[in-house]
Amino acid sequence: MSDTIIQVENLAKRYQLGASKGVNNGGFHRYKTFAETLVHGAKTFLRPKSNSQSATHNPQLEEFWALKDVSFEVKRGEVVGIIGRNGAGKSTLLKILSRITEPTNGRVHLKGRVASLLEVGTGFHPELTGRENIFLNGAILGMSRSEMQRKFDEIVAFAEVEKFLDTPVKRYSSGMYVRLAFAVAAHIEPEILVVDEVLAVGDAEFQKKCLGKMHDVAANEGRTVLFVSHQMNAVEELCTECLLLRNGTLQAAGTPADIISTYLRNDATATVWMPEPSKKSTHQNPYFSPTLLAVVDANLAPISRAIRSDEQIGVLVEGTADEMDAALTVGFAVSTSSGVLLFWSYHTDTAEKDWPQISRGNNRLLAWLPPRTLNEGDYRIELISSLHFRSWLAEPGVKAPAVNVSIRGGLSDSPLWREARPGLLAPILPFHCLADANNH
Repeated sequence: MSDTIIQVENLAKRYQLGASKGVNNGGFHRYKTFAETLVHGAKTFLRPKSNSQSATHNPQLEEFWALKDVSFEVKRGEVVGIIGRNGAGKSTLLKILSRITEPTNGRVHLKGRVASLLEVGTGFHPELTGRENIFLNGAILGMSRSEMQRKFDEIVAFAEVEKFLDTPVKRYSSGMYVRLAFAVAAHIEPEILVVDEVLAVGDAEFQKKCLGKMHDVAANEGRTVLFVSHQMNAVEELCTECLLLRNGTLQAAGTPADIISTYLRNDATATVWMPEPSKKSTHQNPYFSPTLLAVVDANLAPISRAIRSDEQIGVLVEGTADEMDAALTVGFAVSTSSGVLLFWSYHTDTAEKDWPQISRGNNRLLAWLPPRTLNEGDYRIELISSLHFRSWLAEPGVKAPAVNVSIRGGLSDSPLWREARPGLLAPILPFHCLADANNH
């Protein structure tokens, strides 16, 4: 008997963009309301008849292929991570596997029951209570009432929503929704558990709890898990296999470490800034005119991809100086993509005897970022320079030269750290046991 539990062959999904009302759009009809039908009928009756072709012409609809010729197999008991940029086709693939939507081409063969957690609120009736929705979801997946009663206390305890069991779920927060939905999906013993990025809605403690449960479901119960996430640490720690989707196609499949490495290499980011040669730089001045800002690797080569947190990376600043001034400071500012400042760093932050000397002509300054300092996320690095307490030469936030950096994965070697932690930074701090002073 084959161990293959999911078999996908030449799967494709097409949507039609810009479809008119009532036209089949990606396999679904948008039906008119009764009022729209009356209005349309009146307009048709009053509109003058025309023999021109344009009167009945339908503009050609634009086609969008969310998936194209995707094929793969999943064995029983595997935990398969599915990664890729937004719009790569990950959610579309899970919706087809969950039988929520039908493919345009290809076929999917599944062995066993599928439980899915794709979007907040999926499968729940907002007017029903948490208790009623637990039994409703079990019935939809073919569980008997007696089976659900045996699982009920375990589901409620895992979801931590005892106080709100008899409250309509429309009054639940998004976090409560997700806790209950995941608890139901994970505990009704599906052969295949499908989980999208929806877990990101929950708090960090519950995310950790869910990841542990998915590991137990696969390792101890022999069930199969499909897991979509942008958290590379969670994918690397939890999954046994990994798929990389790009623009609707399956780009690579293999071990999580190899596929994540491929994904990061291809996830290009703007990590180099240079002034446009055809334009006069707005930051040109006699003291330090920047000519380069770059994020570089250990070999001083610019990095044009997402970066692991444990990589050795540096910030390289180059510029020319025509006049010397003892008050000159040059450095950079690091902020989150939402504009929250993390820190500034200047070449004059250490003891004066250790300052790198800036001289007339071309200058190159390099600062290494301590590995495993930045959390997973997107960051902006801006060049800053000034004549200390006198005037800005390149002021952060005011069109300063800047580059963008994406940190993905490599946060920790700990088996307990599977996802980005709360907070802006994620340093690894060594802890030590100290001798008890009372024993001396």
